[in-house]
Amino acid sequence: MDWIEPAIAAYGVPVLAIILYFESFGAPLPGESALIAASLLAARGDLAVGHVFLAAWLGAVLGDSTGYLIGLFGGRPLLRRFGPSVRLTPERLDRLEALAQSKGFFMVLTARFVVVLRQLNGLIAGSVGMPWPRFVVANVLGAALWAGLWSFGPYFFTDAFRQFL
Repeated sequence: MDWIEPAIAAYGVPVLAIILYFESFGAPLPGESALIAASLLAARGDLAVGHVFLAAWLGAVLGDSTGYLIGLFGGRPLLRRFGPSVRLTPERLDRLEALAQSKGFFMVLTARFVVVLRQLNGLIAGSVGMPWPRFVVANVLGAALWAGLWSFGPYFFTDAFRQFL
């Protein structure tokens, strides 16, 4: 985790986009921490907060879309084989797939706010065959909400938190 802020400070928002891209389709990377660090760097004046938001949004959308395609073509066998390594038991996978089939749009829209689901929602949506247009709309909107919260929240409220330190 110590490498996040220095990497973003040295190489800018492309590093943030790459971290979020890989995290969004299942890689165990600290995406939310990286986004908060980038937002705080923007509050300090080292980065433009608009660029932080765009990099976060783009990385998240592209990463989830890649996860969807992996889920669509490799899907269930892939999740069954590697799921237990991230505590995704067959029972949990069955529950997530049932949720994706009944409330897929809402799941994709809000999954970014739940740590493990953020990494798996594209894979699961693809594996259950969620229609691509519905997935894209939910993915784009969910990424905008999540990136907006963690880009602009720490950026605008940094001074409020400093009062308590």
